[in-house]
Amino acid sequence: MSNPYETPTLISQYLLFHYGAPDEILPYEEAPHSALDFAVRAVTEMVDFETLPESPRALDLGCAVGRSSFTLSEKCGEVVGIDFSHAFVEASQSMAAKGQLAYDRIDEGAMTTPLVARLPEGARPERVNFLQGDAMDVPETVGQFDVALLANLICRLPEPVRCLELLPGLVRSEGQLVITSPYTWLDEFTPRDRWLGGYVDGDRPVVTIDVLEKSLQPHFELVRRQNLPMLIRETARKFQWTMAEGSLWKRF
Repeated sequence: MSNPYETPTLISQYLLFHYGAPDEILPYEEAPHSALDFAVRAVTEMVDFETLPESPRALDLGCAVGRSSFTLSEKCGEVVGIDFSHAFVEASQSMAAKGQLAYDRIDEGAMTTPLVARLPEGARPERVNFLQGDAMDVPETVGQFDVALLANLICRLPEPVRCLELLPGLVRSEGQLVITSPYTWLDEFTPRDRWLGGYVDGDRPVVTIDVLEKSLQPHFELVRRQNLPMLIRETARKFQWTMAEGSLWKRF
């Protein structure tokens, strides 16, 4: 199966999702504006920077087109963004190098509007390094981090447990782990026997957050959970509104 995250349509969609101005994404008064800027809020609402060391080192695993990485760079001395999509990584690298990237927003059918994604004010691109890689096979050479962000990643992995098993080695003692996910388990991404939740075992419903806590418990403590609404625009009148759950974990 081809990777949908390599297609021009998804690249444009995610550039708009990460960098689009509110009126470029959602020009309707009746719409859920609280769901905008998800890639920023996944950092600003979830990471507890006050308890991190000065100039912390951050990992954005599943960084997509990079907005969360750039948000982390405002307070972190070094950020490593990793994504499996070559196209997403190339877009992120272009944003870091050039400060902007042109793309076409789909409006209706074949009608589009040319837009430009721009590096957010306050970002420190010189602190960010984007790499193409597999979240289930992160090389040890990347080192350890004070904070790791996994935004809407785990339910898109063929073997999410493999990713979870890497986290104790990636996050330093007293470090933070942030996981966000809508827990959208789909056979097209994850074989059903590898889902972390979303099924019934006998008469017992298996819920993803419970499995995450059991899996991470030997090394991480669940600090808090919160709802994180998000909105992806597909066309002028078709949107994906999603309620992801954010969870913050502290490494023992």
